[in-house]
Amino acid sequence: MAERARRILLCEDDRFLRKAAEARLRQHGFTVFSAMDGEESLRVAREQIPDLILLDLIMPKVQGFEVLRRLKADAATAGIPVVVLSNLGQDRDVEQATALGARAYFVKAHLSLQDLVTKVDDVLGGR
Repeated sequence: MAERARRILLCEDDRFLRKAAEARLRQHGFTVFSAMDGEESLRVAREQIPDLILLDLIMPKVQGFEVLRRLKADAATAGIPVVVLSNLGQDRDVEQATALGARAYFVKAHLSLQDLVTKVDDVLGGR
């Protein structure tokens, strides 16, 4: 039986970055679902139960910190590892995301698409 492709939920409102990250993750064999705002992120997470969530913090409708809080408070999604991808790089932002349950935190400006794939693999325990 073939191994099921690992499923990633990419929560990102920047269209260019979302499309580029989706393409790179798919090239590496991941199934990718996308959400463009916080409400959609929560809905898709509950519907798809992905293996990992990549979460932007600055999004329309519901901000990323609140999305993270709700994901971790919901029994259906609490166990899904969340990796924050944000332009917020202040220590307090990193500390807040980690306190809310984020597995890792990356500043977008310092992360290449290849680094993103590597980090996703690391969090999911490699292939």
